[in-house]
Amino acid sequence: MWLLFALLSSIFAALTSILAKIGIDGVNSNLATAIRTVVVLVMAWGMVFLTNAQAGIAGIGKKSWLFLILSGVATGASWLCYYRALQLGNASKVVPVDKLSVVITLIMAFVFLHESFSMKSLIGCALIGAGTLLMVI
Repeated sequence: MWLLFALLSSIFAALTSILAKIGIDGVNSNLATAIRTVVVLVMAWGMVFLTNAQAGIAGIGKKSWLFLILSGVATGASWLCYYRALQLGNASKVVPVDKLSVVITLIMAFVFLHESFSMKSLIGCALIGAGTLLMVI
């Protein structure tokens, strides 16, 4: 089931890029990010209440709060940079560079989470890096 959601995520991420590139024309990138964020906020809280998950708030520990907040800060920074990059560059160039996050995530997972690398994942990282380079130059 995770693969289905991961594939849907990639489809929606692709739509996000195309729709954002069209929508950001003539709009300040920070304002565009704020508008997008409000929509995401409403959707996320809508799902919380739809699934009756709001009761779980009281059970969230301090460590989880800290890292969820830091994750939110990182997401905000990523979205602000992404929208500015989309405003300044072509989506066909910005998106591949943005997807280098896959390689960076794998490296960080190895360093901070002590997840192991396989030869397959190392080759995949190298191919993603090389593919990104080919698409941008």
